[in-house]
Amino acid sequence: MQNDFYDKLSQLALKRSIPYCMGCHKEAKDGRCLSCGSDDLGFLLPGCSCGWGLDWIIEEILKECLTPVDLAEAFEQSVRESYPETVQVAWMNLDVCTVCQEIDPVSWNIAKGEWEDQECEAGTIVTFDGGTYYWAYDLEAL
Repeated sequence: MQNDFYDKLSQLALKRSIPYCMGCHKEAKDGRCLSCGSDDLGFLLPGCSCGWGLDWIIEEILKECLTPVDLAEAFEQSVRESYPETVQVAWMNLDVCTVCQEIDPVSWNIAKGEWEDQECEAGTIVTFDGGTYYWAYDLEAL
């Protein structure tokens, strides 16, 4: 699934960029520099920068078009959907998330990590760098 998204993002990066001769600092739209004849070209992303490869262009597209998943917020929402009731402690009715985070933050972080892994395996969230996650439906819409 992740590779499918990467392949589609690579195609999008190619569409949004222009082949660029790094030696002559000129666009080479035909795949060869008209000045020096080189076909060893980088890419120019108009309004941004130029460089080698597509990964940096994909990163710029993701920054420009998508908001990364707030994993802490998404996990809390998932827990609240699974446990919508409140917990009564003496005379207080408390939110389940608040109680879990305050009583055992280590367990909370372990559960959050397991939730992230599960969502990633299910293809609900996707990462390309191992740290920034995006919703799969946002990537599909892009």
